[in-house]
Amino acid sequence: MWEKLKLRWGVDSNAQMVVIFIVFALTGSSITLIRRPIFELLGVSSDTSLWISVPLYLVVVFPAYSILLLIIGTIFGQFRFFWEFEKKMWSRMGLGRKK
Repeated sequence: MWEKLKLRWGVDSNAQMVVIFIVFALTGSSITLIRRPIFELLGVSSDTSLWISVPLYLVVVFPAYSILLLIIGTIFGQFRFFWEFEKKMWSRMGLGRKK
């Protein structure tokens, strides 16, 4: 599986793979810390209907995750990888440029 991911992502070294996984882990952990104050600022609580909180999550938190992924990826010297990853992800959702 490791070699398959390296091939799919165009990664040459195991060290780069480790750094990429660290960036994903830090970004995922960080976004959970950021989401709470953003939702509090917007007045979303545990009592808020899912019909409101889920679309709001998608509109606010998902783009914030993408930006944070690029920032943390840049700090770890992996901007190019995460920039290509983001472009591919957004285009698959129909929100980016098609190749």
